[in-house]
Amino acid sequence: MNELTVTVVRLGLLVVLWVFVFSVVGVLRGDLFGTRVTQKAGPCTPPEPQPAVARESKAPKRDKRTPSSVLVTEGPLRGTTIALGSQSVLIGRSPESTLVLDDDYASGRHARIYPQGDEWFVEDLGSTNGTFSGQQRITGEPVRLEVGSTLRIGTTVLELRR
Repeated sequence: MNELTVTVVRLGLLVVLWVFVFSVVGVLRGDLFGTRVTQKAGPCTPPEPQPAVARESKAPKRDKRTPSSVLVTEGPLRGTTIALGSQSVLIGRSPESTLVLDDDYASGRHARIYPQGDEWFVEDLGSTNGTFSGQQRITGEPVRLEVGSTLRIGTTVLELRR
């Protein structure tokens, strides 16, 4: 081999080595500092006004047995409160989740709390370590939630409040 070929091979191996080093540093950075949560920019136009009748029909009816918020009572996010509106609440480690858990025992998309009529339900989304309502593991069928119900996902405990 001539000298030019050997130099080109050396430079190629050096480039491959640096690409490997930067990819390892990127993975380590992600493991140490977690995923970066970015705010999604929505449209700048205000929503169209709706007739008063339509707004009243969409408002969920609340009574004393219907939860209106979720409070984190144990875990790294202790004290965090999420209001329950008409949308479902996705819980997990994924940055797209409504409640992002920094818990090694939580899956990316772990569980979902959602309204159905005047009631709220929780379903496990195929998590590895399971979702517990009280002491019962949620499997298959969604479980109806009431005020005072507790959910455990890994080391995080959630309580439904009025």
